[in-house]
Amino acid sequence: MNMRGKITFYEEKNFQGRSYECMNDCSDMTSNLSRCQSCRVESGCFMVYDRSNYMGNQCFMKRGEYSDYMSMMGMRDCIKSCRMIPMQHRGQYRMKIYEKENFGGQSHEMMEDCDNVMDRYRMNECQSCNVMDGHWLMYEQPQFRGKMMYMRPGEYRNFMDMGMSGQRFMSMRRITDSCN
Repeated sequence: MNMRGKITFYEEKNFQGRSYECMNDCSDMTSNLSRCQSCRVESGCFMVYDRSNYMGNQCFMKRGEYSDYMSMMGMRDCIKSCRMIPMQHRGQYRMKIYEKENFGGQSHEMMEDCDNVMDRYRMNECQSCNVMDGHWLMYEQPQFRGKMMYMRPGEYRNFMDMGMSGQRFMSMRRITDSCN
């Protein structure tokens, strides 16, 4: 199985115009393309961002063709950066979520997907977290809907520092090997 991902970005819709092939993280797409309106994921999974340096609105992309990703994904701006999601994780997934920023308020450790933080843990919101194992997607609405944020292992004291001001997360899902 190929552990590397490959995504090709195109300046125009329907895979037209100049293209840029990417197999790694790219913090600033504007040095390669003036804009990006379609892309093709040949292998692996990627998070794409509408701001440089992995900031702003995010979208999870797995293998497939996105001929007009802006209308399909509901993004208002072009892709400005992308991050490849490593798929070699074998083992358990663990994340501790906190109601308040800086690991404050009530907390819960998760090892499985959670479709509704309010129903399962009686938490009104999630404002910080510590990802111990695995890679996760967090969603602003229950049932894995709305804006999302990619979380890899590490401490996240304040989601506003990641360009997600006013964002609260209500559901979380593990990223598994289902990308290829």
